[in-house]
Amino acid sequence: MFLPNNIMVTGGAGFIGSNFIHYLFNNPDFQGRVINVDSLTYAGNLENLTEIAASVGEKRYFFEKADICDGELMEALFKKYEVDAVIHFAAESHVDRSIYGPQEFIRTNIMGTFALLEASRKSWAGRKDVLFHYVSTDEVYGSLGETGYFYEDTSFDPRSPYSASKASAEHLVKSYFHTYGLPVTVSNCSNNYGPYHFPEKLIPLMVANAMEAKPLPIYGDGKNVRDWLYVEDHCTAISAIVNRGVRGEVYNIGGESEKNNLEVVHTICEVLEELYPLKDNPVVKEVSPGLGAYEELVTFVKDRPGHDRRYAVNCDKIKKELGWSPGTDFPSGLRKTIQWYIDNPGWVENIRSGEYKKWLEKNYDSR
Repeated sequence: MFLPNNIMVTGGAGFIGSNFIHYLFNNPDFQGRVINVDSLTYAGNLENLTEIAASVGEKRYFFEKADICDGELMEALFKKYEVDAVIHFAAESHVDRSIYGPQEFIRTNIMGTFALLEASRKSWAGRKDVLFHYVSTDEVYGSLGETGYFYEDTSFDPRSPYSASKASAEHLVKSYFHTYGLPVTVSNCSNNYGPYHFPEKLIPLMVANAMEAKPLPIYGDGKNVRDWLYVEDHCTAISAIVNRGVRGEVYNIGGESEKNNLEVVHTICEVLEELYPLKDNPVVKEVSPGLGAYEELVTFVKDRPGHDRRYAVNCDKIKKELGWSPGTDFPSGLRKTIQWYIDNPGWVENIRSGEYKKWLEKNYDSR
């Protein structure tokens, strides 16, 4: 079993990265240090880690505001902290934004990964007691019909600049294993949801909008299907791969909870009515006093270009080889997620009134 001492988590102030850092420090088996490397773009939020910074202290948790594309700086951080594992989450990740502004996706997702790989190769110089883990996505595989699944050996067929950039970076990571012998593992996950999720993605956007009596926009006919993975389950899967996974191998991680977008939104509305009824919502009373149900906010909008119809991953490999399986079903995971947003309105407000709001006004309000 591989138990790293100094883990560099890239994108650690983001959604999945911050949840992974919480997971590490809540795991008594982990006694090492975490170096959180994040450039704090609009989606990075150090509020996600306030509790960790306060409870763990300066001897085990470190934050470095840094751009992963800066190869010299990455090499310096490897040396400074004696890094022996990289968990690479950092990425531009929203498909919509990649359609309207692909350049940053190419820079961060491809060139940033390249810079990290080079820093790893040079710093570790042939060591085998180290690991570079790349967190990829099921979107690299393309789109499915009504049946079938993505497997680890499914051919890549990315349909957006985002998924194309992730596929390119994944090829680079695999090439460094075959060419240089760099110890790597790769995971391809399905759609994550849970606490600290930036409110541009489907579930947090719908929860936040509904609580503010704003429209709930659904692309096309709402029948696009995704497999939903609770973020804590994703963290346990990554931990299993890092500790016990075979170097050079790819592992699919899925929640085994396929839902179409319309079904997800209707379920959000039902759970919200139970946990935060309209009659008790002061914003709704003020903004839309005649609203009778959250579902009345549902609005269908023009479908986005290249919108993949269905994703679904087969995760038999990680189950059989590493003994992992998702521990949270969608109804309970969604309930916990919605309750978190209800309990943390200040977090949502801070996000929505910051850099994201400026970007949204500039790029979307006129569309």
